[in-house]
Amino acid sequence: MKKRDFLSLGDLSKSEILSLLALASRLKKNKVKRLSPLKGKSIGLLFQKPSNRTRVSFEVAVWQLGGWCLYLGPEEIDLGKRESGADVARTLSRYLDTIVARTHTHADLLELARWASIPVINGLSDLSHPCQGLADLFSIKERFKSFQGLTLAYIGDGNNNVCHSLLLGASQVGLNMKIASPTGYEPRRDILDQAQHFAKESGVGILLGDSPWEAVKAAQVIYSDVWVSMGQESEAEKRLRDFQRFQINAGLLEGADKDYIFMHCLPAHRGQEVTSEVIDGPHSIVFDQAENRLHVQKAVLMFLLVEK
Repeated sequence: MKKRDFLSLGDLSKSEILSLLALASRLKKNKVKRLSPLKGKSIGLLFQKPSNRTRVSFEVAVWQLGGWCLYLGPEEIDLGKRESGADVARTLSRYLDTIVARTHTHADLLELARWASIPVINGLSDLSHPCQGLADLFSIKERFKSFQGLTLAYIGDGNNNVCHSLLLGASQVGLNMKIASPTGYEPRRDILDQAQHFAKESGVGILLGDSPWEAVKAAQVIYSDVWVSMGQESEAEKRLRDFQRFQINAGLLEGADKDYIFMHCLPAHRGQEVTSEVIDGPHSIVFDQAENRLHVQKAVLMFLLVEK
């Protein structure tokens, strides 16, 4: 079987995304049952950054599919410093069946994928977080049964990995998207161009602006992420100032659809990008999202490693 990587939701076709969501749904229904499609397979988690959901969900996913998982943190492999990404990729390809990489930069991820002879899965980079985006699409479809006629309002930093993945995924499956960001925090132009191409084909709209109130108006899905991500600590003071009026709170949500859901990829900073009242309220599905990481990642592993 020819090697295939999963680095971005833009790497998949619409039919592949929908097939992965359907497979994740079947796997979730059988979540207690241990399967064995990955029997004899070894999966390496090559992480430059700490993780809760990504690490635990992948380790559990591999175990439930009958495989074996090995965690390789910065203390084992100081990627690009102690050893080049090319050498790491070529070495690990001799031991493992796939690499899940959580990297500081997307360039590090691309280097691994270029030199590895086994599939590389993006567990997070500064540009893209496709496993999260896929879990988000799954969570939305699980709640509403269809994407048709829905609008996702993303409030906050548009130039981050989660927003980029949502753009590429939503535009393919037929989900309208509105993004409200402060000036200077818009999505990357190349990601936006790719998403707009997908949106034209699927017949949905992508709107950018700087008004949270306009973005949430009549939206069924409200999404937020942290204002200061890992690696941006030196910008914290400026970012907290720039994003002050982009908090998700009860007042803002008065304009949303009455049956809206609130989403957040976690970890969350209550009192900054979202109030406790919202994230812990009846419209929040943040822990459904967290659980669904497990099921979509099992689907991705089977897609890449199991003969069709």
